[in-house]
Amino acid sequence: MNDEPRRLLIAWHSRTGASEAMAQAAAEGAGQVARLIRADEVVPGDLLAASAYLFVCPENLATMSGAMKEMFDRCYYPVLGQIEGRPYATIIAAGSDGEGAQRQIDRIARGWRLRRVLDPVIECFDAQTPEAILAPKTVSSHRRKRCFELGAALAEGVTLGVF
Repeated sequence: MNDEPRRLLIAWHSRTGASEAMAQAAAEGAGQVARLIRADEVVPGDLLAASAYLFVCPENLATMSGAMKEMFDRCYYPVLGQIEGRPYATIIAAGSDGEGAQRQIDRIARGWRLRRVLDPVIECFDAQTPEAILAPKTVSSHRRKRCFELGAALAEGVTLGVF
């Protein structure tokens, strides 16, 4: 990382607005350290330029969203062997438990040899019907605060070189 500014890449995907709102709250908490990029716009250079990562997405059908998975598919091999040891954290918007998406991201992160530095934030929206699952989501101030705090903590650790 030398003398380059330490950066937090917040890569996100959202279908109903929940993950987007949570990613934005985390970016607000992280301040100028954060670089917020939609998953479909992330390129390998963004990952290489970052000092740390926050992955934010919904859980769809017990796994991470397809757009987030596609980001990992597209960027995995171009950065493999070049980002080991960098810190990461996650925020998952879930209909029920979010554990499937969380496991999948953790498994990819292990392949990159990233270090989880903060506990996952999994926000369950209890959407169980097709209508509720597809409906736009409103993120409560309590949930936004949790994401803001995670972003602030991750940015602080990156800035101080703790992570």
